[in-house]
Amino acid sequence: METVQTALWVVVLLVALAVLFDFMNGFHDAANSIATVVSTGVLKPGQAVVFAAFFNFIAIFVFHLSVAATIGKGIVQPGVVDTHVVFGALVGAITWNVITWYYGIPSSSSHALIGGIVGAVIAKTGAGALVASGIFKTVAFIFISPLLGFTLGSLMMVAVAWIFRRARPSGVDKWFRRLQLLSAGAYSLGHGGNDAQKTIGIIWLLLIATGYTSASDTSPPTWTIVICYAAIGLGTMFGGWRIVKTMGQKITKLKPVGGFCAETGGAMTLFLATMLGIPVSTTHTITGAIVGVGSTQRASAVRWGVAGNIVWAWILTIPASAFVAAIAYWVSLQLF
Repeated sequence: METVQTALWVVVLLVALAVLFDFMNGFHDAANSIATVVSTGVLKPGQAVVFAAFFNFIAIFVFHLSVAATIGKGIVQPGVVDTHVVFGALVGAITWNVITWYYGIPSSSSHALIGGIVGAVIAKTGAGALVASGIFKTVAFIFISPLLGFTLGSLMMVAVAWIFRRARPSGVDKWFRRLQLLSAGAYSLGHGGNDAQKTIGIIWLLLIATGYTSASDTSPPTWTIVICYAAIGLGTMFGGWRIVKTMGQKITKLKPVGGFCAETGGAMTLFLATMLGIPVSTTHTITGAIVGVGSTQRASAVRWGVAGNIVWAWILTIPASAFVAAIAYWVSLQLF
């Protein structure tokens, strides 16, 4: 284990890099929280990002740190992690986020981070240091979270259509414009609760590796919790408009009732995963919910080609970020 004296400047650098990743997570995934509420015209983009950022931050008071514990102690054996592994993981995740943001592809910041950790650890010691159960849960939810979002979103849409089957369309639209504020707030709450904890977990890993906190501690230092929730909220405020366009307009056209159902189905999925301590992709979840809502109208309402491109990005996220992380790990050995 590295000594505190020799690792101090590296720890400060890596904490800053982790906070940058957290900011980019909010920036990159802002679309997940606000795409539907913007595309339906309920809120203007500037209003939506402030609204979403607020709920991102107050999630600090709602959720336990179950996801942070999974990242901090459930993906890789803590004794294997060092500053080089953390550096590789963060560089791999940030690089993939930048690439997918540039091309407007709604990929997963969460799985980019997981892939980064896996790639850097394998570069150091091989796959034997990975915790199989944690990896399995994370990989399984690559498929489960969008399917759950799809199922809940479509069921919500069918239920709403039946309940309001005799109501005037203009009246339904008016009601759901208001209700969509609740669903968007709930989704942003789930987004902050699940995603901020992933950065808390990587910083926790770093602090354990460098001796700043003990592996026996049951929770990370309070300052890491506050700074990570603040960073993801600020990232959301700056927004990722390229991805908003894909999520809100290219997959399917949404009305307020569809936006409400997609956000509610997605929020329910995120709340469940966060309570179970499973790091899921907010991108996968809301995409599945949007596709579920669109498919209840008719199959042709969903642009399956766009959805297919997004799925390919999901499949590539972990191996691509792992590959970059492995290279970054080897480079870091020459730097510090």
